[in-house]
Amino acid sequence: MNPDTTPAPRIIAAPGSWIEGAAVQQLEAVAALPGMQRAVGMPDLHPGKVTPIGAAFASVGLIHPALVGNDIGCGMGLWTTELKRAKAKPAALAGRLHGLDGPWDGDTAARLAAAGLAPTACDAALGTIGGGNHSAELQAIEAIHDAPAVAALGLEAERLLLLVHSGSRGLGEHILRAHVERHGHAPLAADSDDGRAYLEQHEHARRWAIENRALIAARISDCLRTTGERRLDVCHNSVSAALVDGCACWLHRKGAAPADAGPVVVPGSRGSFSYLVQPAPDSEATLYSIAHGAGRRWKRSDTRARLQRRFTADDLTRTALGSEVVCEDRELLYEEAPPAYKDIDTVIRDLVDAGLARVLAVLRPLVTYKLRARVRA
Repeated sequence: MNPDTTPAPRIIAAPGSWIEGAAVQQLEAVAALPGMQRAVGMPDLHPGKVTPIGAAFASVGLIHPALVGNDIGCGMGLWTTELKRAKAKPAALAGRLHGLDGPWDGDTAARLAAAGLAPTACDAALGTIGGGNHSAELQAIEAIHDAPAVAALGLEAERLLLLVHSGSRGLGEHILRAHVERHGHAPLAADSDDGRAYLEQHEHARRWAIENRALIAARISDCLRTTGERRLDVCHNSVSAALVDGCACWLHRKGAAPADAGPVVVPGSRGSFSYLVQPAPDSEATLYSIAHGAGRRWKRSDTRARLQRRFTADDLTRTALGSEVVCEDRELLYEEAPPAYKDIDTVIRDLVDAGLARVLAVLRPLVTYKLRARVRA
């Protein structure tokens, strides 16, 4: 790779798949940043506040904290449960989910210490889901496309699964804010004191996010009086060292799931199926990454105006698939409504047609939990 040449970004999407022009412009702007060697947009590419979401970037010598964003370590973990699908009643399961939004009443410091993590000022949030599109979802296996691979993961069609999507909460925000206050959106030389300090903080937040998802799963399991085991935990907001075209790079993922860490769940909106996929082993051309979800169609600020004449808030608490949605924040309920997201089937089709993934199983949502809180007018 020529460090003096600005790379043309690549977008993984069929000609008929819709990608918003603003997202393409953001992708092109990132491709022109200092040190950038490659930029790849996934089928779920959509605009972010400054940089696009649903993309991966490789740079040489420089770390760009703004590309990782404020939710360092955000990702998805998948747990088995002992709950039987045949007995699952979504409304009853949803009704048992309480006490999940406030601080955990256990010994947070001890739990973090056991995970080898030093305390921070943000630890009261450990075990909480957070806002935006973060959620926890009880799922059932709808269809199996590769029975041996599904069995190898320890998944059984008759038992429910729990998918947890969350990140480092206020910790990642604190790290990014400190960087912006000192450096703006400028990158850091990886071998500088500031670069090494950021990487150390980033790693702490990434591991904190993993522990956060584990505690969320434990709290939900307690509510449902079940137990389970974690089968996957995949981070889609991070920076890590990687070799690209024989060159040592820093691989930034912003809403992009790793393609080099085994199977991945690619979720749709809360009203659509999710897909368990096996990424292709040779994925260097797409920066060892695939889509992390459906991707937004509409800005959050536009969604309520588009939908409130068609749907009441109560309408949005039950989906077309018959699943229950627990979200007692009216604004968030509209912001995260299924029509605000792209078609997950199109995203998966684009990945499969590009030879980047194959489907192992299809997962049906039963209960999506976001929060129980005061409803805003």
